[in-house]
Amino acid sequence: MNNPNKSSSELVGKAARIYERNGTWQVHIQFRGKQIRRSLKTSVKKEARRLALEFEQSLTQTPYHSNLTGKPKSLAVAVDEYLSHCEARGLKPKTMAKYVSTTRRLVEIAGEIRVAELIHVDLPFTDYYRKRRQQDGVVQRTIYNELRSIRSFVLFAKTRRMIPYDPLEGLRLSKPKSRPQPCWSRDEVQVILTAASPRHRDVFELLAETGLRIGELRWLTWADVDLPNNRIHIQPKDDWTTKTGNIRSVPLSQRAREVLGGQTRKFRWVFTAAPSWKYPDGGHQVSDRRLLESLKRTLGKVGLDGHMHTFRHSFISDSVVRGIPEAVIRSWVGHVDRETLRHYTHINDRDSQAAMKQKQEVSAAN
Repeated sequence: MNNPNKSSSELVGKAARIYERNGTWQVHIQFRGKQIRRSLKTSVKKEARRLALEFEQSLTQTPYHSNLTGKPKSLAVAVDEYLSHCEARGLKPKTMAKYVSTTRRLVEIAGEIRVAELIHVDLPFTDYYRKRRQQDGVVQRTIYNELRSIRSFVLFAKTRRMIPYDPLEGLRLSKPKSRPQPCWSRDEVQVILTAASPRHRDVFELLAETGLRIGELRWLTWADVDLPNNRIHIQPKDDWTTKTGNIRSVPLSQRAREVLGGQTRKFRWVFTAAPSWKYPDGGHQVSDRRLLESLKRTLGKVGLDGHMHTFRHSFISDSVVRGIPEAVIRSWVGHVDRETLRHYTHINDRDSQAAMKQKQEVSAAN
């Protein structure tokens, strides 16, 4: 849209001009070489004049005056301040790493089109960012998450008065639909366990029997295991915390008890890796990477798709099929809402076909 026609608009300040569109008053102002337009969200002209004047003053007067009449805040400096703020909040290392990665990439992509000032991270820039990441072959869900992080960063900057207005006002982010995830039937899980390396079979079996995340299993200590009361506790350690930060207890099946009973109690960790040149005595935590490599080899042998988290998917799906109440399943696996649980719920085709056959038999009998 070009500048509003003077005959159909009204100048209400030194630079702010209001005009009506579809029954709602808008404001247009040129500030530092940028055309700024926003809805005043009112149909009353008198109120529109007042709001437009306030908006113009917010761009040129205190508390922003000293900052905005001097050198604009650079994007790189704002990113550094934001990351320092995130560190001060004590975010989890994994979360912090995502913020660092996204904001550094933001600065890099902005540099490609010579965007150096924070205020220029606007809606056209997000369009460029999205296309640029698509060219890199990044999936839509990742792009969505990165843009959400950038949105949070810009809002932080506005709250800290690094910028006089929100350049991303009106940004709409549509969450991509979840991609179908692999899910194994109980019989398929047994096939995988039978074909698995003996060294890693117990790890895989406990994942299948409890629905634990692999990180939760890696950090499981003997202090967390309560065999007399038939449960294990998933709780933070000094240098690790759960995904949600919550503590929960998971009941043990008979097979899970047998797996735990077969582990040595010589070390702190329930599951340990084999001795190596770095750890000649053993006793160190199992490796995510080595476990995944072992599982991938096994899946290749049996002709199935999946990953470490598929044990968790399959546990939840099997629990649903067996009629376990959702509230109970959530208490076991640590999800906090029904929507999250639903994301992991799969009913495999074999169970679906069996259910339909049972339904038909009942109908025929009646």
